[in-house]
Amino acid sequence: MATIDSLLRAAQLPDSPSAKLDAEWLLAAVLGKSPSYLRTWPEREVLPEDETRFVAHLERRRLGEPVAYILGRQGFWSLELEVAPHTLIPRPDTELLVETAMKVLPAGGAASVLDLGTGTGAIALALASERPAWQVSGVDRVTEAVALAARNAQRLGLGNAAFLESHWFSSLRGQRFELIVSNPPYIPASDPHLSQGDVRFEPSSALVSGVDGLDDIRLIIAQAPDYLSSSGWLVLEHGYDQASAVRSLLSAGGFVDVASCRDFGGHERVSLGRLP
Repeated sequence: MATIDSLLRAAQLPDSPSAKLDAEWLLAAVLGKSPSYLRTWPEREVLPEDETRFVAHLERRRLGEPVAYILGRQGFWSLELEVAPHTLIPRPDTELLVETAMKVLPAGGAASVLDLGTGTGAIALALASERPAWQVSGVDRVTEAVALAARNAQRLGLGNAAFLESHWFSSLRGQRFELIVSNPPYIPASDPHLSQGDVRFEPSSALVSGVDGLDDIRLIIAQAPDYLSSSGWLVLEHGYDQASAVRSLLSAGGFVDVASCRDFGGHERVSLGRLP
């Protein structure tokens, strides 16, 4: 029988920028172990049926399918989330949005919070896990995404997060929130990266937003005041080169204390503002 080491050495993923790590994650998932186990016990033999599953996973990855979709899960914040091809794959960059959102409201107090375009529920569930006194609502226009986010909440035991089908604010008439957060689509329709890498497999509706990538952000900023409480905050993720435009939109929309936050790479990736 093949060993862990021999399978990893034979794994070929020439088009993946993280080939070694991808192979480790795929084999670890098949074996029900952690990647560190593979490095600790490289001489362990692998059952033929597990080898077959691993080879099938490798072939899907060679064709460009993201590891998260192959495994059906992705880590985000301190959570492991179920993912599926009808949702965006949660990315570490979005943790800046979570960090920023937690800073704008007192840590110990109750609050009503809305996550627009929730997808897997990643942002809503991260906030709910860190702020048990908050009631977090996540909305998405995709029925399957709402069901997936609800499954994630149930599996994680987060009863202070609930999910609803809504195209942005369409199903929220009359509701008010102290905080609204969103990682909306913000990629321009002509961006060449849409035909490269993992994003080829992700839903374009979760990525693309008009000619300049700002159509959905404009809509959210224009409509958010009708759903925010007095002095409520709006916190948005956006592209690395869109901060100035988003700040201008927030200011023009009547928000004050407008600012942007930088990620670890030094890019302004999150902008926010408060209703006066």
